[in-house]
Amino acid sequence: MSSLSTNPEPSRLSKAWNSNMAYSFRRNPVAVVSLAIFLIITVMSLLSPLIAPFDPYDPAQIDIMNSEYPPIWVDGSDAQFMLGTDDQGRDLWSTILYGTRLSLLIGLCAVGLQAFLGISIGLISGYVGGRVDSLLMRLADIQLSFSTLMVAIIFLAVTQAMFGSETFNQYAVYFLIAVIGVAEWPQYARTVRATVLAEKKKEYVDSARVLGFGPLRIMVRHILPNSLSPIFVISTVQVANAIISEASLSFLGLGMPPSQPSLGSLISSGFDYIFSGSWWITAIPGVVLVVLVLVINLLGDWMRDILNPKLYKG
Repeated sequence: MSSLSTNPEPSRLSKAWNSNMAYSFRRNPVAVVSLAIFLIITVMSLLSPLIAPFDPYDPAQIDIMNSEYPPIWVDGSDAQFMLGTDDQGRDLWSTILYGTRLSLLIGLCAVGLQAFLGISIGLISGYVGGRVDSLLMRLADIQLSFSTLMVAIIFLAVTQAMFGSETFNQYAVYFLIAVIGVAEWPQYARTVRATVLAEKKKEYVDSARVLGFGPLRIMVRHILPNSLSPIFVISTVQVANAIISEASLSFLGLGMPPSQPSLGSLISSGFDYIFSGSWWITAIPGVVLVVLVLVINLLGDWMRDILNPKLYKG
């Protein structure tokens, strides 16, 4: 009696580890280092209540007499403030951790809003076609003719004037997510529309129609999964762009208030002191912002190359 030996089914983790994408990632040191740095920054910012020695939101832990202490490697520093303090006496290390978390939150939520609006409009435009397609794409063209910062500056300035500074500061996070998200949806819409125009002519879409599936199910369950590759690439780049937009608006005084520190508001608050010798208030958050945006863009470049058959050489 002979027994048949069967190989066990590999797990999902094993399949992912041995996939072409994982193999390409392991062979790309720039992508590996970028992901490691991004994960370190993200995890530390998410754990900021546990890691940070001080809470920059707690007035009881802030003493104005501790303002403008330099980092520990500069003469005149205080050992309890590793990266020094800002103009309000807040520990800069703690403030950067909390500020990075806020910047990442705004960037990810804004991109989520962009993706929802852009994918929905792109699917409808490409699948329905005709006058609906023309109307939606003309709206996208009008939106693209204005820069994100210009739209954001106008909207946030009007909002601040209408609701007052106190109300605006209270809901600044939501205003920033809304304006950055709405300003960038055409990037997704045009990409998804182009994919839908190519996919809706294929046989599997005709088969779905013959089976009686409705347009919504065909768009979401059948066409959309085949559009995910360019969406992932766009999302990676857009997260970096959203973080830069938030930092720029906060620097201009139209973003997060000083009482709710983000990387942009930290850079803005320290800019007035950079020529008086307190360079660390602006320089250190600026370095963190540059590194964060750089590693996200490098990951986006790698993802674009691996998901584009014309660019990927194996």
